[in-house]
Amino acid sequence: MMKIDLSNRVALVTGATGELGRVIARTLGECGADVAVHYFKNKEGAEKLCAEITAMNVRAFPVHADVGSREEIMRMREIVHERLGAPAIIVNNAVSQYPWVSVLEQAPEDYESQFRTCVMHNVLMAQIFVPAMIERRFGRVIAINTECAMQNLPNQSAYVSGKRGMDGVLRVLAREIGAHQITVNQVAPGWMISDRQRGTPEEVQIGYSSGVPLRRRGYDQDIANAVAFLASDLAAFITGAYIPVCGGNVMPAI
Repeated sequence: MMKIDLSNRVALVTGATGELGRVIARTLGECGADVAVHYFKNKEGAEKLCAEITAMNVRAFPVHADVGSREEIMRMREIVHERLGAPAIIVNNAVSQYPWVSVLEQAPEDYESQFRTCVMHNVLMAQIFVPAMIERRFGRVIAINTECAMQNLPNQSAYVSGKRGMDGVLRVLAREIGAHQITVNQVAPGWMISDRQRGTPEEVQIGYSSGVPLRRRGYDQDIANAVAFLASDLAAFITGAYIPVCGGNVMPAI
């Protein structure tokens, strides 16, 4: 039986205490990777997650940084290198939260925060972590995008602007570093069911699910599974891809 094996690889997951991030981090640990668990505010959650991952007989530790700050990401790199070694896998998952309103009402600072945590987050993570991948001629850059980047629905403008911006950066990056056998891919979740909604009445969203070809919502684990696949040798010849994991709710066309 084919198995995803990430043994002897170091992974760094940003926003690892979030609804999707913690499942991604746990899944990479289950596949055998050592995991650096990034957090911004939730130190307690990061420590708890690390305890869960280390129980899988792999290494994990929490690391703090503002993903929009070059200085803090550089400091995070030094800590990760010292504790685990240079990451072969980076998962850029963190993004700031804000109220969604119309373009005419959205505060300018919301666009700026999305630019920092979507576009600059990915730029800085590449500039600071990819050089070590180039030296080894191996690496996996995986970013979490969104189906919203294709939908462009009302009240999504700040979020969409950041996610579409990072899409452009990552596609260019894939072309620039592909010769070093480093892949760059994006996973685009739909409206997934996570711990916050699991087992509650909010888990069922008929209005949303009725428009999804599979007629249901997916789970956080579906996103983590896609990330683990892209991190593995099974996806060695996939790069520059935007992969919706949303039950067909959006379908990129040729």
